Amino acid sequence: MDRDELQNRATDFGVRILKLVDQLPLTQSGRTVAHQLAKSATSIGANYRAARRARSRKEFCSKLSIVVEEADETEHWLHVIVRAEMIEAQRLTELQREAMELLKIFARMRKTAYEG
Repeated sequence: MDRDELQNRATDFGVRILKLVDQLPLTQSGRTVAHQLAKSATSIGANYRAARRARSRKEFCSKLSIVVEEADETEHWLHVIVRAEMIEAQRLTELQREAMELLKIFARMRKTAYEG
């Protein structure tokens, strides 16, 4: 997968999460989770975009670290939604899988960048 494909994948994931957020309950807990999830999921693509424009390896690694943190946080909020029974777990399976895959891809990329 090239850099543009990965960028598109991360951006598309953020868009899918935004559509999910619109389906969360309009309760205080639902709004709290929606806000946190929307921020973390859309930050994956935004920070990867910033990493791609890094001026140094150190800056690239730093931005990738943020991408990894945001992907991990997104995965966390998806688990919270399931545990709190805000949306049926089966409806989130694909998003959870994609969150985990993106986390693994970016964590591997960060490790390689630090070692390189």
